[in-house]
Amino acid sequence: MDVDGSVVSTVGLLGLLVGSFLNVCIHRLPRGESLVRPASRCAACLRPLAWYENVPVVSWLVLGGRCRTCRAPVSKVYPLVELATAAVFAGAAAVYGLTWLLLVRLLFAAALIVLFVIDLRYRILPDAITLPGIAVGFAASWFLPPGWLSSLIGACTGGGVLLAIAEAYSRVRGHEGLGMGDVKMLAMIGAFLGWRLAMLTLVVASFTGSIVGVALIASGRGSMQAALPFGTFLALGAIVAAVAGEPILAWYLSFYQ
Repeated sequence: MDVDGSVVSTVGLLGLLVGSFLNVCIHRLPRGESLVRPASRCAACLRPLAWYENVPVVSWLVLGGRCRTCRAPVSKVYPLVELATAAVFAGAAAVYGLTWLLLVRLLFAAALIVLFVIDLRYRILPDAITLPGIAVGFAASWFLPPGWLSSLIGACTGGGVLLAIAEAYSRVRGHEGLGMGDVKMLAMIGAFLGWRLAMLTLVVASFTGSIVGVALIASGRGSMQAALPFGTFLALGAIVAAVAGEPILAWYLSFYQ
């Protein structure tokens, strides 16, 4: 789809602002804190931040990655999340154009970014994102792709496949290999993308997770028993599926025609 460059740039700038809010979600959701109150503050000295200390990326660079008052370091995760959100939003605008589907995909992408970082840092996938995400994805499918039937099948099979894998792993190995958070997350992905792209997401996530796991073992930084944040890989797989899933499936199925 041919999209005006100014539209892509504008949506990308919107992504910077949204990324700033996603940082709040990433910091507060695992702690069970309100996303509204109190206002943004330094995590070390708890001083409320002025508006000019909240400008995405720029404030972090100007302040040298430290609090203006107590000089405590501010994690690089903050500007990285803002830049990643801007890049994903701009890419979505280029792919979908100014359509209602773009709005749904941006909501989906925001949820994936939050889940990506929270699972990577804390090894949890909050129900506050995955469960409403299933409902939003299914509701949107009544008016937009992939359609309500594919969305329903995607939510059921996405969660069901991982649930079956988790149960089989638990019975064979005697301990949990996948958490229910992963199950709910893939159900959410299925609700937004449909069953075909949900299965592609699972394949991509499993493949990339295996590569990272082997690399960690080979470097001596991991072991066969080490737990990987599978939700992080599901988020990556879902972004790939949302942007290039149909061409990938068409390429794969061409071998059987």
